[in-house]
Amino acid sequence: MKQILVYGDSLSWGIIPDTRQRFEFHQRWPGRLEQLINKTGASIRVIEDCLNGRRTVLDDPFKPGRNAATGLQQRIEINTPLELIIIMLGNNDFQSPHTFTAAEAAQGVATLVQTIRQAPVEPGMPIPPILLLCPPPIIQPKGAIAAKFRGAETKWSGFNQALKKIAADTQCDFFDTGSVISASKVDGIHLDLEQHQQLAVSIHPIIEDILKR
Repeated sequence: MKQILVYGDSLSWGIIPDTRQRFEFHQRWPGRLEQLINKTGASIRVIEDCLNGRRTVLDDPFKPGRNAATGLQQRIEINTPLELIIIMLGNNDFQSPHTFTAAEAAQGVATLVQTIRQAPVEPGMPIPPILLLCPPPIIQPKGAIAAKFRGAETKWSGFNQALKKIAADTQCDFFDTGSVISASKVDGIHLDLEQHQQLAVSIHPIIEDILKR
């Protein structure tokens, strides 16, 4: 069985907007993606390493372990061999305690790519290709997370273009999820059920192409 690692935050963890509940595996996009790939007769396991509040290279001032760069190489070692790594991060860099611009958040993702490629995996086990997914634009935050993401929609502006450039510079695959889905109108950040399902359907052919290389 081949493995794909999804490295993300609450958007991929599957938090139900404006709740502390979680969509089930087959409902959230990594689980749906696994189903779609395996319908073709493949044998793929999608590993979810998704943590609520995870930043790119920033620390959460209130909760430990939210810096995505910390322990990343060990996560790669733990799950090797991998066929593909998918990163969808950046939104939490725009939380109110931080002053990161879109370009700086994208550079944070670039640091994660470099960190992955330097992972001391076992001899003969290659570092897999990396697909960078840009989350859909943040719209005006609402509900319980509104204060935490105050002004985030302004900070986010241009993140997709900045991340696309990082992907080109680091020779990663790239997909702008905002071209097919939008953030939930319930809280302005996370994904509704239909957005999870649509994202899986939209990136499925991209994943298939990468796995065939």
